[in-house]
Amino acid sequence: MASKVSARGRITIDRAARRVLGIKSGMAAVQIVVDDHLEVYFLPPRHRRSLFGVLPPQAASPSSDWQALDEEAGRSIAQEAF
Repeated sequence: MASKVSARGRITIDRAARRVLGIKSGMAAVQIVVDDHLEVYFLPPRHRRSLFGVLPPQAASPSSDWQALDEEAGRSIAQEAF
């Protein structure tokens, strides 16, 4: 489908093309001039959903024994050095 460029430089993307490409309202259109034509890439908007609760409970709470883990790592590095 051909569409005319408006006085403000806008064009309409055919409904069938939007459906096939999955183009939705709010997506960013990145435009790149390549030789003698324009390439347009559509990027989804940033999500605004919270990621809280995505990790399992044991991974969500940090270990309370960081000091012991740090000391153990230090001993391991010292043994490898000698």
